[in-house]
Amino acid sequence: MQYISTRGGIESVPFTEAVLMGLATDGGLILPRTIPRIGSETFAEWKDLSYVELAFEVMSRFIDDIPEADLRELISLSYEKFSAKEITPIVHQDSLHIVELFHGPTFAFKDVALQFLGNIFEYLLEKNDSMMNIIGATSGDTGSAAIYGVRGKDRINIFILHPHERVSKVQEKQMTTVLDDNVFNIAILGTFDDAQAIVKSIFNDIDFKEEQHLGAINSINWARVLAQVVYYVHACLHISSHENDKATDFSVPTGNFGDIFAGYIAKRMLPEGTIRKLFLATNSNDILSRMVQSGDYSLSEVVVTSSPSMDIQSASNFERYLYYLLDEEPERTKQAMAQFTETGELDLTNFQDQIQRDFIAEKVTEEEVSATIADFHKKHGYIMDPHTAIGVHCALKNQSKGIPVCCLATAHPGKFGDTVEKAIGTSLKLPDSIEELMDRESRCELMEPDKNLIRNFVEKHAKQS
Repeated sequence: MQYISTRGGIESVPFTEAVLMGLATDGGLILPRTIPRIGSETFAEWKDLSYVELAFEVMSRFIDDIPEADLRELISLSYEKFSAKEITPIVHQDSLHIVELFHGPTFAFKDVALQFLGNIFEYLLEKNDSMMNIIGATSGDTGSAAIYGVRGKDRINIFILHPHERVSKVQEKQMTTVLDDNVFNIAILGTFDDAQAIVKSIFNDIDFKEEQHLGAINSINWARVLAQVVYYVHACLHISSHENDKATDFSVPTGNFGDIFAGYIAKRMLPEGTIRKLFLATNSNDILSRMVQSGDYSLSEVVVTSSPSMDIQSASNFERYLYYLLDEEPERTKQAMAQFTETGELDLTNFQDQIQRDFIAEKVTEEEVSATIADFHKKHGYIMDPHTAIGVHCALKNQSKGIPVCCLATAHPGKFGDTVEKAIGTSLKLPDSIEELMDRESRCELMEPDKNLIRNFVEKHAKQS
């Protein structure tokens, strides 16, 4: 399998090079040249596979430059620290099926991909006898999951930027209490979009990227998207058995378009009709829901909400979908992204028919988030975090009669205890490992959102080969 850039400025590369490249050297995002298709017979044969076995079957369709035995071992190692045997268990609540993605070491869905990515990085660096300096921006969960994926690894230093006081206390503690020598946390006095813009700008300095051996862990790295495709396939197989081969809808809370883009890839990969619709659920930062509903993809001010991982306006993965929307023409994608960078907006009204064939969208208010948490708890005794509640609200509003809906539960409710407790009116029992975080020593740099300051800090502390 060969990989290309959405902007067409690189020669095709194999998977291992694509992973190490992260962001394409032309500023675009990396995609497989083709999306493999899975026939109905093969799909049926996968029904009895464990999650780890299924992950190999899916990933090996996209990875042909890592020996089979090594890939199997990397995948198995990546899910050893998950507390649930099924890795992403499914809880049935009337017509909804809650896909719990938070059973990894940091209690967030990002673990599913970042445990794998950390192991892939370590494997490739050992093969190449080289070093890497990872730099990434987080709106909450990516940072801790990435840190836990690479902490203590000899060949990797990691630099994580998060918006100061705009992530939950648990999210902050999960990052800043990791005191390994190879971990550097930076809280910037700005928004996630500021942090993300700095990281992209640093990666676009190709000379600096190569000199400092920079690697990407944000969802701009294709390996993360690929690992997330697996749990869509896993859920479809479960629903196929549970609901007598019915088509499935998915409701996905999203801010950066990475998780739902994995669903888009799964939809194109699986037999026709396996995934019917993708429900795109946003909070008040609604650039993506506006795009689906009216073709208006334009920036506005970031609003602080109870779902901080989605407090994003510039969705870094949207360029991948835009590439397919523009008939896989890299020059058109490049021009569109240049326009968006210059003006902060794209008019996609001419593409509404196609967009609305792929997605149904909903913006969910803070009041609706709280009410959904409260009502679902009262009715089912099930507690969800605010991000998951956004997806559940969207599902309940848009589900079609007779069509099962899988709602992605992206984080343990304990990560957002204040919001959840206020909604359900009772205290929340936190996992012991989260409780223990609160009194631990923290280490973090507080910095202005200045690219040169961040760049100089990375250069000073970078691991050199």
